Amino acid sequence: MLLESITLENFRQFRHESIDFAQGENGKNVTIIIGDNGTGKTTFAQAFFWCMYGETEFSDKDMLNKLVAADLKPGQEAKVQVKLCLRHGNVRYTLMREQTYRKDYSNRVKGDNTVFDIARTGADGNTSFVKKSQCESEVKSILPKELSRYFFFDGERIEKMSKDISTGKKATDFADAVKGLLGLNAMYSAIQHFNPKSKFGVIGSYESSYDSHSNSKIKEYTDTIERCKNEIAEIDARLDELDNQVEQATARKTEKSEEIKQYAEGEELQRKKETLLRKIESAKQVRANTVKQICKDFNGGMSAFFSTAPMLYALRFLASKDFTGKDIPYMHAKTIEYLLKQKVCICGTHLDEGSVPYNKVKALIDYLPPQSISTSIKDFKKEALHRANSKQELFEQVKNSLAVISHQDDDITEYQDELQTVDSKLSGDDVRAKVRAINTEIQLCDKTIRDSQEERDRLLQKKGGLSTTMERADTERRNLTLLDDKNKKIEIYKAYAEQIYNELLEVYATSEAKIRSKLETTINEIFKQIYEGGLYLTIDDKYHISVYADDYEGDVETSTAQSISVIFAFITGIIKMARENRNATDEDAKLLSSEPYPLVMDAPLSAFDKRRIKTVCEALPNTAEQVIIFIKDTDGELAEEYMGDKIGCRHHFDKKNEFETVLV
Repeated sequence: MLLESITLENFRQFRHESIDFAQGENGKNVTIIIGDNGTGKTTFAQAFFWCMYGETEFSDKDMLNKLVAADLKPGQEAKVQVKLCLRHGNVRYTLMREQTYRKDYSNRVKGDNTVFDIARTGADGNTSFVKKSQCESEVKSILPKELSRYFFFDGERIEKMSKDISTGKKATDFADAVKGLLGLNAMYSAIQHFNPKSKFGVIGSYESSYDSHSNSKIKEYTDTIERCKNEIAEIDARLDELDNQVEQATARKTEKSEEIKQYAEGEELQRKKETLLRKIESAKQVRANTVKQICKDFNGGMSAFFSTAPMLYALRFLASKDFTGKDIPYMHAKTIEYLLKQKVCICGTHLDEGSVPYNKVKALIDYLPPQSISTSIKDFKKEALHRANSKQELFEQVKNSLAVISHQDDDITEYQDELQTVDSKLSGDDVRAKVRAINTEIQLCDKTIRDSQEERDRLLQKKGGLSTTMERADTERRNLTLLDDKNKKIEIYKAYAEQIYNELLEVYATSEAKIRSKLETTINEIFKQIYEGGLYLTIDDKYHISVYADDYEGDVETSTAQSISVIFAFITGIIKMARENRNATDEDAKLLSSEPYPLVMDAPLSAFDKRRIKTVCEALPNTAEQVIIFIKDTDGELAEEYMGDKIGCRHHFDKKNEFETVLV
């Protein structure tokens, strides 16, 4: 299949646009369509799918151009149409899909069912239309939808495919793609035609043709064989289910095992986070205790703290006064009263009431406190100094406590800054909880694999017993059928059919192994062109692709660019092999040849650096008869530089507005 042109009418951003594609004349087999993001490259690429299969990957399923829809008046209609012209074999096809949109009187625009037509023009120049009931099957014969993704893909899809193929998740699909594109389907269909497991196959039809009238045992053995076949078929179906379960569980386990590696740093960060939280809590507790101690100290020394200032003032006042002669040292008022009562002074003078000596001694009482003024002043000074010292001690205590608080505040701020940095890396999540969840899922995968394998072993054992019973019944039946001419003829025909079936199986297995080996070599050649660095690929019998490094045992963890390179090499390798088979002189290769197919890619270069873009651009024209690339401006310049002599058609998207893009 080679694309000649595509025409879009009112298809989303495109009002009336048409593109012709390079056909390979003069070695120019590359078409590039250049445009910035948002100009409609993906829309144009999706037009192929819509035209051929009536499907797109748009979330908005309305194909009608928004401006056209807005201009419609109630009751008016407009059509969306995509016309694709291509060549397949010796036939030229024109595929046209059309959908009518009508605006109702509520100003809602609705689309009717699409109309799909195919016109065929043969080598004789005569044109005919394919019956509408056969259009879908006709497209399938040109390019089955399940295989189309290998020829029409974008950067996002190729990245997803790379993950599938590296994990083996879609290995069966890849195997089918190889068989379909490299000519093995015809041989596989022949095998299925003879398949003894099918009632409708050649061998199966002979199985049901035996005449049991001559001997009732023939029917008994036939029934036994049929029962065993049915049970074996059920077992085989269950084995396929178990294999799929194991494949999916293994792929899931691999995916989760890779995911858990991403949390290795996260677990360390989580531990650091918890340590910081403990430090913050400890610092806050020390701070709180220090504040509490300040309050306790202040409450205990409050009177001293506030009385110190007036006491010091009083001391300064007392220091400025002279109390000499104002009192009798060490003399108390009670002593004077005692002398007056005894009427004799300590010097012997009589103190008669009313006498001058009496009055003089009595006057001294006014200058005498309970203790002398000098003694009181002395005690006052002592107390005042004590309180001043207590105030100084309290000041030092508070000062030290405030220093502790300040230090704890600094620590808390520092820990919180570190915590913020850690949280930003963790996104606020508990990584270990995620790790536990992932480990739980891995354990479930292990259980699924283990349980499936145990059940598989039991079923294989049962299948072996059924096969033995069936073979014994078949031998006994054969001995009986050979005694009857009619059954003998059936037995001989069946034996020939079985021989053909076994030879087909052998040829198929040999061809498939040969193709797989050649495909491995081919994709390695392409892969090494794109991605240098001592890596190589292997393909197992289930078409699971692994990446290995020279002088290193075990799988190599691949980057995004490496993974995309793998699927790119796989797809282009298949196309290249199909191309080589068509041009081969070897009869076996010709037998396995298929039609050419285009390679249509939307943004295939975005994942690569400049050096690998160069190698990809150099490899593309040599892998497929026709290459069509939708590409952004910056990559377009590189494509022009590296594929200039291979480019036969160039187109550029010009975005007029959000609803209309034109080709220039």
